[in-house]
Amino acid sequence: MTIFEKIEKFVKDIFKTTLEIFLEALQLSKSARGYIHGSITELLLKKELEEKYECEVYRIREKWEGRKHPNHHGDFYFRRNQNTPWFVLESKGVKSNSEKWHKLYNYENLVKFLYTHSSKISWINNDKDIEPQIIGWIKENLPKFFDEYKNNLYDYEEIKKYSHNKPGRETNKSRVIDLLSGYSRDEIDAMIQERLDYLMSKIKVLETHFVSGTSGSSERTQATPRKDEFNLISIDIILRYHEHKFVFANPKLLESSGGNEDHLQQNYIMGFVFINKNGVSEFNFSDEWFEDFNKAYETINKDDTIQESDMQKDLRVFIAEGDE
Repeated sequence: MTIFEKIEKFVKDIFKTTLEIFLEALQLSKSARGYIHGSITELLLKKELEEKYECEVYRIREKWEGRKHPNHHGDFYFRRNQNTPWFVLESKGVKSNSEKWHKLYNYENLVKFLYTHSSKISWINNDKDIEPQIIGWIKENLPKFFDEYKNNLYDYEEIKKYSHNKPGRETNKSRVIDLLSGYSRDEIDAMIQERLDYLMSKIKVLETHFVSGTSGSSERTQATPRKDEFNLISIDIILRYHEHKFVFANPKLLESSGGNEDHLQQNYIMGFVFINKNGVSEFNFSDEWFEDFNKAYETINKDDTIQESDMQKDLRVFIAEGDE
């Protein structure tokens, strides 16, 4: 069977429909695409660990028999070879709307954000004033922020709310919102997206998004993972890069949540992707993150090993009918 025939048969057997309907359903369902995206990330990660780093890797069973072990909440068990201990790895992606969430489509927000995270930027010279370097970079790479995009943009909800509660005196914000108040929601969204596209042609933010449940079996006190649930985290930055690329960190080396030092924060700014004049992506990561799995592995405390007797491996193997 060709790969196309295998896909066609899979869709017919599992979903009882045609490839055309299946494709249309995927296009209409962002959540379905998200699940598939996550599955692809995990498969490629497993392949990279096995082939590039010669690890032995098993998926952790999702439907755990009995009470799930509190330190096995990742996606994979892995070890370097048969003479090394087992550890747990969690697979995640980057936040999909970081630039919009931080309103980096406005000049002042962009400068402040880059200043706050300047320690993660390789072209910043810390022996000189930081802000002038940031402003200079923006002038050279994103000049529209000094003319066409110099006025702030506000989302539709903020415009409506502000228009109904105007200040007693005229301000820069009130003048801009007066200009924007005649536009529809779709028009405002299009303006913001235009600026985001322009911004992300030169810089993209790499930000994590760790959200977990607080069920009794997880032993969590807040809706983020505990630091001891897994030994390494892998982040796939595909949403900010043209291909799947994995970056690794030891959760115990990441800053703790303000609410509980045993928990991770929900979001970490890992670093940035800068696109140079030749269109080549240049990665800037904070010191906790490693592009080389081997370097991340070296940070693990070997006392945190997983006992093989506690492991529940997912040993399922899918074989397309006709391949046996």
